[in-house]
Amino acid sequence: MADLSGVSLLIAGGGPDAFTAIGDAFKERGGVVFRVNDMGSIQKFVASEAVDVIVADAALFDRFNRKTIELIELLASKAVVYLATDGTRAEDAELFTPGVEDYINAQIDPRRFIQMVSLRLSKGGGGSTALTVTDPLINRLRPYLLFRSPAMREALENLPAVAASNQTVLISGETGSGKEIVARAIHVLSRRAAGPFMAVNCGAIPEGLIEGELFGHEKGAFTGAAKMRKGKFEAANNGTLFLDEIGDMPLMLQVRLLRVLEERHIYRVGGERPIPINVRVIAATRVALRQAVTDGLFREDLYYRLNILRIHLPPLRYRIEDIPYLAFHFLGRAFAEMGVAPPYPPLSPASIDLIEGLSWKGNVRELRNVMTRVATLLPRNTKQVLPIHVTPHLEDTEPQRLIVKPEQDGSGIYIPIGATLQEAEERIIRETLSHTGNNRTRAAKILKIGIRTLRRRLSGHNDP
Repeated sequence: MADLSGVSLLIAGGGPDAFTAIGDAFKERGGVVFRVNDMGSIQKFVASEAVDVIVADAALFDRFNRKTIELIELLASKAVVYLATDGTRAEDAELFTPGVEDYINAQIDPRRFIQMVSLRLSKGGGGSTALTVTDPLINRLRPYLLFRSPAMREALENLPAVAASNQTVLISGETGSGKEIVARAIHVLSRRAAGPFMAVNCGAIPEGLIEGELFGHEKGAFTGAAKMRKGKFEAANNGTLFLDEIGDMPLMLQVRLLRVLEERHIYRVGGERPIPINVRVIAATRVALRQAVTDGLFREDLYYRLNILRIHLPPLRYRIEDIPYLAFHFLGRAFAEMGVAPPYPPLSPASIDLIEGLSWKGNVRELRNVMTRVATLLPRNTKQVLPIHVTPHLEDTEPQRLIVKPEQDGSGIYIPIGATLQEAEERIIRETLSHTGNNRTRAAKILKIGIRTLRRRLSGHNDP
């Protein structure tokens, strides 16, 4: 964490406790903190003392008073000014003059605030879009997958080897976590890249139609079958067939799929002649297939036939490092699709802090949709995307992680509110592995568990 020796912070308003954690964190890193409670005091202080950073409660200001705006501009000419508001009211936009750096929530994570201040003081600007990554695996997969989090790197570390094989793959993860993108990356990196990639959502096709969708039908096989039609297996010959939401496939069809995987040929509906196929199958599931087997909803023999190679994608809320990385990408892509000329307005540090704290139940898909809405509806000539531009487009407007006062060295683990014990344990394990550079032996010592126990816990959390 940055050294703030010689940096002065003036806290204005906010009640007796609202900015306490920020002030304490500033002092712990060598900074000097002053505090005033009203507008008269802040004007007198700035007139007589030099200060580097000002955090002011927006409640002190009259949003529709021109003198107030002039005062904020004056403060911004003397220091880096952050305004604290809840970020949800349209009238707060009256306070965002060009000189104001950003606005924050009074309960912002102190560690995050110090990062914002350090970046601003050291580089002369916030909202950095520097997303350079030097990891060879990440750079190799970048044309297909965007990530930089340790959790995602661990999930995808074997993807090149998986792609090089010809075995079936089972990808598990929550809805919107990127399972089809991973499947496409496997296909593009495989020896089948020149062949077709066909995708079927097993949960989106009515039970009575899915058999014909997969295997096709002969002419006259049923009423209305006026001509022969090839199914997805034939269409994907010499390529890859992606079966999304395989857990929703009817049991009757599971039997037939197992036979196809074993015998490598299909029968069209109404057909008697076997048709050889050369197709690699990649399946994906949002549900725990092992539990579905126990519940009698999924065939055990098919589960083991699909689960030869597997990849488990962690939810976005456990990949906090990826959230701003992806947000900048989706924002830029949306601006480009609208014909906006670069450079594009960046996300402000407070906007990044906001989105990093949300639960993102819809995962990457939800983040993409939010950034698209932000870009589409952003007021013209906006120089920086502030939280006030983001919050109207959120379904979940309350930060869901626990705000824990960091230790002096800045360490700490953030766990989403509402997480189950298993999810909290997974987060602690992955953050500890990140801290140790993925050294499992050191992580096990920190967690005070055996290395075998750690491996078992990791395997258990990744079970599809």
